[in-house]
Amino acid sequence: MTEEKEFTHFDADGNAVMVDVSKKNETERVATATGKITLSDAAYQLVKSGSMNKGDVLGVARVAGIMAAKKVDGLIPLCHPLAITKITIDFEYLDETKQIGIEAVVGMCGKTGVEMEALTAVSITALTIYDMCKAVDKSMTISDISLKKKTGGKSGTYIRPE
Repeated sequence: MTEEKEFTHFDADGNAVMVDVSKKNETERVATATGKITLSDAAYQLVKSGSMNKGDVLGVARVAGIMAAKKVDGLIPLCHPLAITKITIDFEYLDETKQIGIEAVVGMCGKTGVEMEALTAVSITALTIYDMCKAVDKSMTISDISLKKKTGGKSGTYIRPE
């Protein structure tokens, strides 16, 4: 029998609420999110070679993603402020499709998960790449932002099906 899931950010009257996590156990929580940005050939080559006029595009984008993950509670109304202990952002050049793959891993020990922080890190990383490359390519596309994996908490491990 399948357990029916309910939205947790609404009370019995349908009002938006911040979920009370005070009685939840602290566990190690880790979330991995991924996404892609597709660039024109010219922009892709400039980023890959480190020749973009604005400098180290991926280095700046990585820092932006890390900063964004630490500020999610100020961006998404019902998210809790979290004491994040780990954030990594990695990139993969996908030469055939002229895409840059982005992966963010966020971790902490706490009472609520870090999925929103990982997803926000990927989103802001991609937007920063867009911002730094828009003088060369305004047709870039950000896509496929999704939760790849999460561990910890009452619901346990989730791994996105391929």
